[in-house]
Amino acid sequence: MPRSDAPAGGTGGGGPGRNADELRLFGLNAVLAAFNARPQALRKLYLLEARIPRLQPLLKWCVANRVGYRVVEEGDLNKLAGTTHHEGVVADVQRAAPLPLAQWLEGLHDGPVLALWLDGVGNPHNLGAILRSAAHFGVSALLLPADSALALSGAAARVAEGGAEAVPLVRLPVAAQAMAQLRQAGFGLAATLVDGGEDVFRATLPARLVYVMGAEGEGMDRSLATQCDQQLSIPGSGAVESLNVASATAVLLAQWASRRG
Repeated sequence: MPRSDAPAGGTGGGGPGRNADELRLFGLNAVLAAFNARPQALRKLYLLEARIPRLQPLLKWCVANRVGYRVVEEGDLNKLAGTTHHEGVVADVQRAAPLPLAQWLEGLHDGPVLALWLDGVGNPHNLGAILRSAAHFGVSALLLPADSALALSGAAARVAEGGAEAVPLVRLPVAAQAMAQLRQAGFGLAATLVDGGEDVFRATLPARLVYVMGAEGEGMDRSLATQCDQQLSIPGSGAVESLNVASATAVLLAQWASRRG
């Protein structure tokens, strides 16, 4: 397999030569998922020599489509990824822009649909874990508030293990307008609270549902919670205050999925 002469410059956080609309991915499943879903989005590829056999189809595609790649040493890949947790491959890909809410709603199928509204979630590892659970349970989208700075990062995509390509990000308008559009499309909105909400294991959940998930520390905005159709909590032993947002999401998604089975 011939080697491209593409330069190996840049860092995991956004080095020179990379555009703002590019995302640096690392981790085997994250890179392969992006390639399988959007091969035309691939811009550059860096890999360890030991990864050549596993990545032969990707490398052949690079050669056929004149996309630069380079076999590098472990230290170089550490610098490119900004971490040692790269699993031998790094790729620069074009970002997938979030869909407007109206466009996402227009493309929905009839019947049960589940989505997640992320109110204040910011930790990339939590986002990655949420994406992984969302992909596993067939969540149709992650809904981002109009003023949210949350965006997919390389760290989140690695933790998602390919889930970032399976669950689209959707940009919401202002909260009142977003709620009106979602309800018009048949969705119920369920606020998820640390305590004080209805037991999610006993609650009646609609077939078209948006779970509204709060921030990692302070939880979701209480004024937003009161505007939702339901307020739900996950009961526990009380030995700890609560689950973190990623763990809570997995429990909530499993509960909804169990009702649809």
